[in-house]
Amino acid sequence: MSKVAIVTGAARGIGAATAQRLAQDGFAVAVLDLKAEDCADTVASIESAGGRALAVGADVSDAEQVQAAVDRIAAELGPPVVLVNNAGVTRDNLLFKMSDADWDIVMNVHLRGSFLMTRAAQKHMIEAKWGRIVNLSSVSALGNRGQANYATAKAGLQGFTKTLAIELGKFGVTANAIAPGFIVTDMTKATAERIGEEWEPYVAKRAAAIPVARAGQPEDIAHTVSFFVSENAGFISGQVIYAAGGPRN
Repeated sequence: MSKVAIVTGAARGIGAATAQRLAQDGFAVAVLDLKAEDCADTVASIESAGGRALAVGADVSDAEQVQAAVDRIAAELGPPVVLVNNAGVTRDNLLFKMSDADWDIVMNVHLRGSFLMTRAAQKHMIEAKWGRIVNLSSVSALGNRGQANYATAKAGLQGFTKTLAIELGKFGVTANAIAPGFIVTDMTKATAERIGEEWEPYVAKRAAAIPVARAGQPEDIAHTVSFFVSENAGFISGQVIYAAGGPRN
C-alpha cells in the first residue's frame, strides 16, 4: 500500500507541483487547501497519471478543522507519514503601514498552521516509526523590505524545524526546511503588482540577479521536497536548504 503524504496549500504553485511530484514518487497524496474545490485540478492531474489523491478543504490555522482533516485523510487514504507545510499568504507592507490583521494572518497561516498540522500528523508518523516533515521557509527569513510579518514567520519556521528534528528523531521522523528564492508563482505575481511592475520585465530583472541566471519554477522546489522525503535522506534532519539559484536570491 502506498505511503500517504499531505501537502498544504496544494491547489496551485509550489504546493500543486509538490503534490504531483510526490504522487509520481508513489505516494497517495492528500491535496489540502482552504477550499476542497480549489484542489480539483491538482487531484485530476494526479489521477490522470495513475496516482491516488484526495482533495481536502481546511483552514490550517483552525485546530478543529486541522484535526478533522487529518482524521479524514487517515481514514480515506491511510495514515499520513509525510507532511509538507506549504500553505502561506502574504500581506506585504512597510512596518509603519502594517496593520494588526496583516501581521496576525501571516503568523496564523505560516506558523500556527504548520504547528497544528504537524501536531496532528506526527502521531501517525510515530506509530509507523517513520516520517518526513518538510516546512517551506523562504530567503525572506534573512530579512526583506516590506515583509516584517512574512520574514518573521519564515524565520520562525526554521526554528520550528530544528526543534522537530530534535524531538522526533528517535521515532524515525526527520524534519527539514526549504527556503525558496524567487519562484514564478501567483504569489510572486502579486508582489510585482503591489510594487507596480509589469510581470515579464520583473521576472527578467529578478532572473538577471540570480547566479544560475534563471527564475525558479515550482518544480525546482518539488524536486527538493522529493529528496527530503526519500528513504535515502533519513540521516538528514534539522536542515534548511536555500533553493534559490545561489546563496541568497
